[in-house]
Amino acid sequence: MSPSIGTRLAVDIGGTFTDVALETAAGRVTAKVSTTPSAPEQGVMQGIEAALTSAGCTLGDIALVIHGTTLATNALIERKGAVTALITTEGFRDSVEIGYEHRFEQYDVYLDKPEPLVPRARRYTVPERMNARGEVLRPLEEAAVRRLITALEADGVGSVAVGLLHSYANGAHEQRIREILLERMPDLVVTLSSEASPELREYERLSTACANAYVQPLMAGYLEQLDRALRAGGFSGPLLLMTSGGGVIGLEAARRFPIRLVESGPAGGAILSSAIARACGLEHVLAFDMGGTTAKICVIDHGQPQTARAFEVARAYRFLKGSGLPLRIPVIEMVEIGAGGGSIARLDALKRVAVGPDSAGAVPGPACYGGDGHDATVTDADLILGRIDANAFAGGSLALDPKAAEAAIDHALGRPLELGTALAALAISEMVDENMASAARVHAVERGKTLDGRTLVAFGGAAPLHAARVAQKLGIARIIVPTGAGVGSAVGMLVAPVAYEVARSLYQRLAALDPETVNAQFADMRAEAYAIVERSAGGLPLVETRIAYMRYVGQGHEIAVPLEVRDLEIADCERLQQAFEVEYRAQFGRIIPGLDTEVLSWAIKVSTRTEPPLAAEAVVPREAPAPSGVRQLFDPDTGDYIEAAVYRRSDLAPGMSIAGPALIAEDETTTVVPGAFALALNSLGYLVIERQSDRQQEHV
Repeated sequence: MSPSIGTRLAVDIGGTFTDVALETAAGRVTAKVSTTPSAPEQGVMQGIEAALTSAGCTLGDIALVIHGTTLATNALIERKGAVTALITTEGFRDSVEIGYEHRFEQYDVYLDKPEPLVPRARRYTVPERMNARGEVLRPLEEAAVRRLITALEADGVGSVAVGLLHSYANGAHEQRIREILLERMPDLVVTLSSEASPELREYERLSTACANAYVQPLMAGYLEQLDRALRAGGFSGPLLLMTSGGGVIGLEAARRFPIRLVESGPAGGAILSSAIARACGLEHVLAFDMGGTTAKICVIDHGQPQTARAFEVARAYRFLKGSGLPLRIPVIEMVEIGAGGGSIARLDALKRVAVGPDSAGAVPGPACYGGDGHDATVTDADLILGRIDANAFAGGSLALDPKAAEAAIDHALGRPLELGTALAALAISEMVDENMASAARVHAVERGKTLDGRTLVAFGGAAPLHAARVAQKLGIARIIVPTGAGVGSAVGMLVAPVAYEVARSLYQRLAALDPETVNAQFADMRAEAYAIVERSAGGLPLVETRIAYMRYVGQGHEIAVPLEVRDLEIADCERLQQAFEVEYRAQFGRIIPGLDTEVLSWAIKVSTRTEPPLAAEAVVPREAPAPSGVRQLFDPDTGDYIEAAVYRRSDLAPGMSIAGPALIAEDETTTVVPGAFALALNSLGYLVIERQSDRQQEHV
């Protein structure tokens, strides 16, 4: 997006807090309020009102609103979507239950596979058949479709997913089924797999279509309510939605394909980290986002996050790959674990400390919130350890109760382990930090990456509290805490481009490439992508990228190969082969001579041109102000409390340096600087925290 658009506002709904970032000509204003799970739009409007009041603005002054939400994700996890049916090809009723036909945990005799979103009783079939080239082998029996309507009405179905065999190659039968259904049931919501995910792999395509149909009525209703509330307040600009792929789309596209909004909040954080990496000239970054419910970790190289075409949601085993529902949509690759401020601590059967993945959330909340929550949480531990000011939490909007935190921790861990309250709180903190460090290690290894030499970018309400300790566990020497870190994902949405990606399967052997057919498909995809982006781009210049998903013949999966943005010709076969070999060698270290190459799918992405971020510059050292106070901070190395100087971040300026132990307080979060670290403010106002031993070596 471009600053020329004017005053912009971004909102990110999390499991515990709703974050708001408002950007005006005078600067940025942020706000953090409790999420209202029963009516999310209420929390959104409360947060917006708080930010507008601080900035002296009204909704009528806002040119653009960007929104990220966990509503679709939560509906899938909690199974609170619409009554959904699936219509598929005769004989393939159980494809969504058969799945990949493998056990993701081979030796677990009590294995629980993910339950399909559509139960078998609401999975219907119709006689029809296409082949893989999109040719009709058996015409659609329209009378059979009409006979299904009675069953749909009797079951109270409000949404239908239509997923026919090989519809990615020819969606005509799916389109005709939709026409027939809407003739009799005009209020029915219909998702076609040939539109939601027109790609090979039947199980993933049907799973994506079912998930979109399942959340579409809920999301459409929520988005309509939010849009109405904004308009009633005087807002007249576009409402854009953050997608899991790192771009924003318009309201109409979001209503049609709400499945693309899954993981939209974390994607904003990855976009922020990428911009920070480019601004600070950092080649290799590890983004660390810790909020009230979850922690998200993302590897960023050369200013770009890792991306993928598929991921899982609503896992039966929270951290076990293969145990969730597959979705085939563009997504920024990251690992998300149940490690947040609200994560609940307990002892297992062997009296080992366990933290998460369940969370106290916004309701009932941690014990120290003074509400109905009585479980010991990470926030309770941080309060006892001196990292949080009980009277200044969330900008002073929520007074915390240290005695309630002590009672919860003593009950859960202290008395059973015969530990003092402080040591029991440290056990909670150490365990959640190790959980996050372990997740980062695994995430990096699974993608063939290392953590050596990376900079940790920490944001989210809880990340700056834990970043230094996580960095120590990972062997990372430098941490950056950006401005507005407590609402980092919302800030990231303000720099995200308007973007939309279209991918379709069209099988081509490279040795027998048909450029005319491929170019015709690219023309259709290009028209679809441009139509969606241009509605919300505000006249900004657009950028187009193209990708071919290629593999050696006989392999099970393909890799992404960048293409030039132009029509293909027969003479391009050799260049495509060379480009494939470059990408294949980069991922696997070698190529396989003598094997034919094939393309399974093609993708096109259209986005607004991203303005380069303001680069960090050299600063003149200057003296830091006197601390605003002193707080007792628990030191893990000595096992006792020590005095830590407290500074208000708003009192600090570029060029200032502070040695640990210190606490840098702001309304939405606090940054902990242990004794082994020191921080300096760069020209952008970012806190750059480094281990003192590393800083000393640089000056030797």
